[in-house]
Amino acid sequence: MSSSDTLCTHRYNKAMPEEKTSSPTFEASLQELERIVKELEKGDLPLEQSLALFESGMRLSADCKRQLEEAESRVEILMRKGADVVAVPFDFEKPLK
Repeated sequence: MSSSDTLCTHRYNKAMPEEKTSSPTFEASLQELERIVKELEKGDLPLEQSLALFESGMRLSADCKRQLEEAESRVEILMRKGADVVAVPFDFEKPLK
């Protein structure tokens, strides 16, 4: 076996890295979206690169919106009614006591 065969065998015998299945955190998505906006605001990118960044930004924006909606639906106030604990959706109009 030559040294190039050893290099090839060694390179291809490594375990494949795990794919990320979870989406980035809200904060990471927002930070990337802000970076994209700054890049686009410079106005010095070629059209194709600007379009690619815009599409990426739209996906990030939709993901951030989805994450915010999920968080909003999880914000609940627990109210006691007798012996039961009942989850009531948070009402922004009603001040907390």
